[in-house]
Amino acid sequence: MSKHTIGKKIVKYRVQKPEADKSATAPAREGKARKDGGGKVVWMHEKLERPEVLIGSTYKIKTPVSDHAMYLTINDIMLNEGTEHEHRRPFEIFINSKNLDHFQWIVALTRIISAVFRKGGDVAFLTEELKAVFDPRGGYWQPGGKFMPSIVAEIGYVVERHLQTIGLMPQPGLDASRQQLVDAKRAEWEQRHKQQDAFAQSSYPEGAQLCLKCSTAAVVMMDGCMTCLACGESKCG
Repeated sequence: MSKHTIGKKIVKYRVQKPEADKSATAPAREGKARKDGGGKVVWMHEKLERPEVLIGSTYKIKTPVSDHAMYLTINDIMLNEGTEHEHRRPFEIFINSKNLDHFQWIVALTRIISAVFRKGGDVAFLTEELKAVFDPRGGYWQPGGKFMPSIVAEIGYVVERHLQTIGLMPQPGLDASRQQLVDAKRAEWEQRHKQQDAFAQSSYPEGAQLCLKCSTAAVVMMDGCMTCLACGESKCG
């Protein structure tokens, strides 16, 4: 090995790797790259910087436990825009209301949810966690007969609906045969029974009871068995 004389001040240095290491790391780098429809390489990484403009959707939440409505805004970021891998993901969430009683926990909740959105991965678990929060003072009924256990739970339902809209969660629904059975049972019930109770203005038959599975006042007695007209839940299977 020959001797080298350094005649200037050293300001920076770089360690040269052996050729074997270079050849070993090359395939790993290529594995992170994907090509779009035009053959252009698109490099994927977890670090996302907030763009100047985001796509947003605003939802209104009006509960009987508060005099003022809450406006929930979810902004989405478009990943791999212009390529075949383009998809839309939630990036941040804001909640605005004139009611200052909930200001502290609203700010904390929105910051935590936004942090989870930016972290990436599967964020659908957030909806189940939020919907499982119950108010110790009791919940309330939405127009149409759906029971809401708390304001936080309703925020969870709104986030779930947004994730379904952008395609991160599947749309709810029944299969064709089960939906046909529910429609037939509902039509038969409406022809044979007419009752009045607290849920008379619901879109479901009058006299329907609360379903423990979907929390909707849509359970009626059909053929000697309690059957839900909203989700198809039946005591008889």
